[in-house]
Amino acid sequence: MSAPAYDDQNVFAKILRGELPSHKIYEDDKTAVIMDIMPRGDGHILVIPKAPSRNIFDIAEDDLFAVMATVKKMAAAVVKAFNADGTTIQQFSEPAGGQVVFHTHVHVIPRFDGVKLRPHTGEMADNDVLAANADKIRAALG
Repeated sequence: MSAPAYDDQNVFAKILRGELPSHKIYEDDKTAVIMDIMPRGDGHILVIPKAPSRNIFDIAEDDLFAVMATVKKMAAAVVKAFNADGTTIQQFSEPAGGQVVFHTHVHVIPRFDGVKLRPHTGEMADNDVLAANADKIRAALG
């Protein structure tokens, strides 16, 4: 499969460079975690590699391993922060796979028995709600 080249003007690249604001939850040498501004559930976060990659097809293995280690840590944190029953972890690659922002990212969404995910409407969440949810997750990380 031949995908287009990585575009360093995507929204996550701009967030990583500090050109756009975000509610940052966690950061290490290889990954960053931010609130999803169009959450499909309370506490919906995104784990992104700091190194440029478009998606699963071109991410370096060590970056993928770092992302997944952070996903595991954050899954436990969102379950604790929201007293959730589980999580949904999603990664979309290329338009046919549902990808909209072309910088590798993994969705981590706290889930509750009997509660469906909200639809992806493209509507942004209230900034104060995102900030409060970010604080809850940071507190759960210790």
